[in-house]
Amino acid sequence: MKIGILTQPLHNNYGGLLQCYALQTMLQRMGHEAWVLQRIHRYEQNCWRSKAEIALKNVVKRLIGREVCKRISEEQKQTVGRHTHYFTEKYINPRTEPIYSTHRLKQMAYDLGIEAYVVGSDQVWRPMYSPCITNYFIDFDCRSQVKRIAYAASFGVDHWEYTHHDTECCAALVKHFDAVSVREASGVDLCKRYLGVKAQHVLDPTLLLDRADYERLVANEHETQRDGSLFCYILDKAANKQQVIESAAKATALQPFYTMPELESTIANVTRDIEACVFPAVTAWLRSFMDAKMVVTDSFHGCVFSIIFNKPFWVIGNAGRGMARFKSLLSQFGLEERMISVQNIATTNWQKPIDWQRVNARRDALRVEALQFLQKSLTL
Repeated sequence: MKIGILTQPLHNNYGGLLQCYALQTMLQRMGHEAWVLQRIHRYEQNCWRSKAEIALKNVVKRLIGREVCKRISEEQKQTVGRHTHYFTEKYINPRTEPIYSTHRLKQMAYDLGIEAYVVGSDQVWRPMYSPCITNYFIDFDCRSQVKRIAYAASFGVDHWEYTHHDTECCAALVKHFDAVSVREASGVDLCKRYLGVKAQHVLDPTLLLDRADYERLVANEHETQRDGSLFCYILDKAANKQQVIESAAKATALQPFYTMPELESTIANVTRDIEACVFPAVTAWLRSFMDAKMVVTDSFHGCVFSIIFNKPFWVIGNAGRGMARFKSLLSQFGLEERMISVQNIATTNWQKPIDWQRVNARRDALRVEALQFLQKSLTL
């Protein structure tokens, strides 16, 4: 079967890239031809929310000046993301060219002869992150014979962020899906309460592959051993998070190391020192988990890959990016106690082990359920 995958735009986010790679790889192993439909942000006339965003942006420009609203150039983006783009080019195939409009998305799907859509994973159902939220409920294809499946679709949060207009549109569209699954337990309730559909709670796609699958990627790229033993994967830097890292390092005598750009990709930084803004390779990031003796992170997929590689980890809750994801993941594996904050670092037992035999057994059982959901949904 020819399947079109609709996921978040593929940029420099390690978790976003690897969840797409994992979902596509699993569908291919099931015998399907899985295409990633690269829906990308660009303001368009037939996605009503974008017009409002354009108006808001114009107001901001008038109020605080155009200089503040500048973005880095396409050439600079290519430099900053040269290693992550390499991973996409080599390992996420087949995929379409970038698609900037609903009209082009429809045309591309028809030209490819897409027979089924799999929407997922990551925060594909979170409006604030979406190029056009209704596209992720398949508003562009009215063919009744086409299968529509949501696999581990995520709202990111446990409260409703949709406008009344979005809710009405998406609730009508999702009724045509053959099967719906979500990544967070809270998503089951959101689907029932606001969209009027029953959803199944399943694993993030990255957890469908084995540790050996990721180790092969690292071996393919000949990644060398990382310097350090305490892998700190922090998306949103803050002084309180540095306190957590310093406390963990002191208590365990482990050496912190990072696999992220030295500088954020702002206009000022890329102009002054663009090389310091370059994202390390995806496989270097994976190698970091392999070499770590412990992980401290504020990232959902930082937690996921700690579990995959069986590395003791501590997660600093990242409310801005959505806490529901963390709580749901940790509760799935009985690891709620791995969530910490600066307020409780003084009483944290940094040496406390994780029962990996129990965690791995739980993961195996959940993986069987998830794969059964995918197989059944595609053969109905």
